[in-house]
Amino acid sequence: MLTNIVIILIKVAIVIGITLLHVAYATYWERKVIGFMQFRLGPREVGWFGLLQPIADGVKLFFKEDIIPATADKPIFYLAPVIFFVSALTSLSVLPFFDGFAVADINIGILFLLAMSSLGAYGIVMAGWSSGSKYSFLGGLRSASQVISYEIAMGLSLVGVMIMSGSLNLTEIVKAQYNYPTGFYAIPQVLGFFVFFVAMFAETNRLPFDLPEAESELVAGYFTEYSGFRFAMFFLGEYTGMLIMSAIGTLCFLGGWTLPKFIMDLLPFLSQLPPIVWVVVFLGKVYFFMFLYYWVRATLPRYRYDQLMNIGWKVLIPLALVNIVITGTLKIMGWF
Repeated sequence: MLTNIVIILIKVAIVIGITLLHVAYATYWERKVIGFMQFRLGPREVGWFGLLQPIADGVKLFFKEDIIPATADKPIFYLAPVIFFVSALTSLSVLPFFDGFAVADINIGILFLLAMSSLGAYGIVMAGWSSGSKYSFLGGLRSASQVISYEIAMGLSLVGVMIMSGSLNLTEIVKAQYNYPTGFYAIPQVLGFFVFFVAMFAETNRLPFDLPEAESELVAGYFTEYSGFRFAMFFLGEYTGMLIMSAIGTLCFLGGWTLPKFIMDLLPFLSQLPPIVWVVVFLGKVYFFMFLYYWVRATLPRYRYDQLMNIGWKVLIPLALVNIVITGTLKIMGWF
C-alpha cells in the first residue's frame, strides 16, 4: 500500500515538473515562431538565443507586488486562480504518455477531462465577478457563454471516437487506433476531428476566439486586475490547458504514442525501441497541435461575438451530430 502511494507521488511529481517545464518553454517557442512569422527576432537577450527568458519572466512574476483592488470580493478573488490552475493540473492525471504510464488509468478518462475543463471555467467566471471591474466582469460573462457553447461541440466531436473504440479509456482508445487500418482516427473521423480542432481554440480562449481576454477591448478581460503570482497562475493554467487539448487531440485522433500498425509490420525492429522513443513520438504530435495554435494566432483576426456564437451553435454542433449519426450507422453495419 505504502509502495503504491510512493509510486503515485513520484509519477505526480514527474508529470507536473515536466509539464511546467514544457509550459515555460512553450511560451519561448511561441514568441520565436510568431516573431519569425512577423519578421521579428523574438527573445534573444537573456541567455544563449534567449533560452533563459522564460526563467527570467517567471522570477519577475513571482516577486512582483500582489495588488488587490479595493472593490474586490477578496475570498473569491483569491480562490479563482487556484481553481483555474488546479483543474488544469488535475487533468494531467488521466493522460497516458506511453503504454503503461499514466497517474490514473481510469475507464472514464474522456469524461474526466471534459469535467475538469468545465471546472476551470468556474475559475474564470469567479475571477471576472470578484474583481470589481467592468472589464473583468464582461470577460467572465463572455467566457461562461463561450465555454458552454463549445464544450457541447467538443464533447459531441469525441462521441464518434468512443463509438469506434468502444471505450472512454484513453489508453484503450490509442490501442484501438493502432489496430485500425489507417493507424489513427483523424481520417474516418474527419468531421469529428474538424469540430474538435476548432473547439479547442475556443476552450482555451485562444485566437481567433480569445474574446474573454480581448486585449484591445477588455485590456485582459477576466484577469485585468490580477498581478504577481496570481496572474502567473492564470498564465500557467492557460498554457497547461493548451498542452492538455493538444494531448487529447493526439490521443483521440492521431494514435497517441503509436505509429500505424502497417509501419510497425514493415519495420519490426521499431517494436524493440525503449519507451522514451514513444514519449518523443507522443510529444512530437502534441507540439504539432501547439504549432497550429501559434500559427493561427499569427494569422487570423479575432471573430466578433455574434460570429463566435453562430459558429458554435449553427455549424459545429450540427456537424458533430451528423458525425455521430454517420459513425453509429456504419458501426451497426459492421464497417468499423
